[in-house]
Amino acid sequence: MSSRGKLLIVGFGPGNFDHITDRAREAIREADCIIGYNTYVDLIRGLLTDDQEIVRTGMTEEVSRAIEAVRQAEMGRKVAVISSGDSGVYGMAGLVYEVLVQKGWQEETGVEVEVIPGISAVNSCASLLGAPVMHDYCCISLSDHLTPWELIARRLEAAGMGDFIVALYNPRSGRRTRQIVEAQQILLKYRPASTPVGLVKSAYRDRQQVIHTTLGEMFEHEIGMLTTVIIGNTSTFVYDGKMITPRGYQRKYTLDKADQPLRANERLQEQHEPWALHGGQKVDLGAGSEQRLAEAETAAAVATLEAPAPAPTPEPTIAATSQRTPQALAMEALTILANKGVIETKAVHTPSPACNPYQQQPAILEIAVSPGVGNKKISAKQMAALLEVVGEDGELEYTPNHYVLVRIKTAQPENVVSTLESVNLIVQPIGDVVQMKACDFCDLEKIESLPQAEEITERFAGLTMPKQLKIGFAGCGMACYGSVNEDIAVIYRRGNFDLFLGGKTIGRNAHPAQRVAEGIAPDQIVDVVQQVLAEYKDKGFPNEGFHKFFKRVGTVAGFVHEEFIAPLEIDNPCGD
Repeated sequence: MSSRGKLLIVGFGPGNFDHITDRAREAIREADCIIGYNTYVDLIRGLLTDDQEIVRTGMTEEVSRAIEAVRQAEMGRKVAVISSGDSGVYGMAGLVYEVLVQKGWQEETGVEVEVIPGISAVNSCASLLGAPVMHDYCCISLSDHLTPWELIARRLEAAGMGDFIVALYNPRSGRRTRQIVEAQQILLKYRPASTPVGLVKSAYRDRQQVIHTTLGEMFEHEIGMLTTVIIGNTSTFVYDGKMITPRGYQRKYTLDKADQPLRANERLQEQHEPWALHGGQKVDLGAGSEQRLAEAETAAAVATLEAPAPAPTPEPTIAATSQRTPQALAMEALTILANKGVIETKAVHTPSPACNPYQQQPAILEIAVSPGVGNKKISAKQMAALLEVVGEDGELEYTPNHYVLVRIKTAQPENVVSTLESVNLIVQPIGDVVQMKACDFCDLEKIESLPQAEEITERFAGLTMPKQLKIGFAGCGMACYGSVNEDIAVIYRRGNFDLFLGGKTIGRNAHPAQRVAEGIAPDQIVDVVQQVLAEYKDKGFPNEGFHKFFKRVGTVAGFVHEEFIAPLEIDNPCGD
């Protein structure tokens, strides 16, 4: 095991073993730990070994996977982070690098990083459709969870105006249904409804589906998250079930004859390229250029005639013999063409910061707010402060965990927090953090344990965890507010504390936490909770709930897990 550790960011292609590169196979086999989305782990199950640690998470947990991968590599382990397709195309490579950058990583001294390429969806899907991306194409993701829709729409407009073949990733999900409709409407402004479109679902997997349709009729077929949509340009056609985009050879070549009308030394002459930048007119590149071009053309012709098999063509001599840089030659050529009226020169437009949709979008602040650890009453002054920061466009949501979720767009989150804290509201972050949920201490009449509850809140609330963790705190043995069903339950009873671990509040196997200790002294309970949290933070997998973690490791802070046996098996909790 390397003391530096190593990150192997692996793209394994469409998911079929025949399309996984040898290097990707080697990387997966040599890794100590495999980290990936559940479906991806299942796809490469046949390449995994019994002694490898597998960290698998659900969708939208990419950041957790990247953070865990970096953490494991920094421990000296060799970690494979897997992505379908190519890891550098909407995959995990960029995100892992972003996490490393945040930590101040340096390539010479930090963990090693190897990005292992794979076949991207646009390539695998194109091969099943025929040859649709033979000319300039672009890939656009329609997911606006991380990218403003305004920016995505501008990219679609640019692709339409530029006559690009367009590959749409993430075209539609259960909640995102409008994006693919708007994408079609944008592209229909620039190409006919008869434009060929290919819909490929699960390329090279068991449930593969390939459909040929058109831009105007594409919604007559199912399009989902596993579908890649390839939309042809204005020259794309379908022949015998194959979607084909010409490269342009028919402009210069006779495709049904071996004898070509243009010889090799004539094909790059200006008069035979009226569609090019020079407009079919010869360009004067300075003294001696005619002779240099003639020498290059003659050399090409001789090589073509004398060599029975393809031979290396002599390098063009213009750049080699000229004292001017390629950039200077290019600018000179553009000037000549502009003077002849062949092209129109325009000043280069540099977008101003105001044109950047990312800068136009204020951050969305989500925080949990409560009037106190035990206090459940919000005063008029506190309510006024909440309404002030939320304004007309924000949201207030009361949650089952007895705090108010505040969701607003703001460029100054620190001002929002300051305003709320000034009226004695407790502000906590949300997400994969510790959240404290205490009872009302019998309307603050039984407050013997309130100091410990407040200390736990102050020290641990908001700490980052592998997954959201709730601490239920009760001021007496009645354990109101469902305390014993939380991940960790701290119950004050007869002057000491009982500790419960591993509760599960929802699901068909919901169950209370396991009582692991009784009679913990008040001056010890906070340290015990800290030890439990520290082990979970250090050893828990990304998106692994505490009850699963407790069961997997068996012992946490010296407390041994016992399997919960449900008294009644419920097969269908949601109805018929």
